[in-house]
Amino acid sequence: MDDEEQRRKKPVAHEVGMVLDTLSVSELEQRIALLEGEIVRLRAAIEARGSTRQAAEAAFKF
Repeated sequence: MDDEEQRRKKPVAHEVGMVLDTLSVSELEQRIALLEGEIVRLRAAIEARGSTRQAAEAAFKF
């Protein structure tokens, strides 16, 4: 597979920093939706870790 062929082939998943030249507006919108969903998931993970830490701190307070 040569460089030109690799550039034309659209990746299945989004990679941060990837070349966006070959993607259509629709594909870009889909990527934005994907990344917004991932941001929600990451924020939930941060919140869950904060809740776990608060519970641990409360359990060890005297």
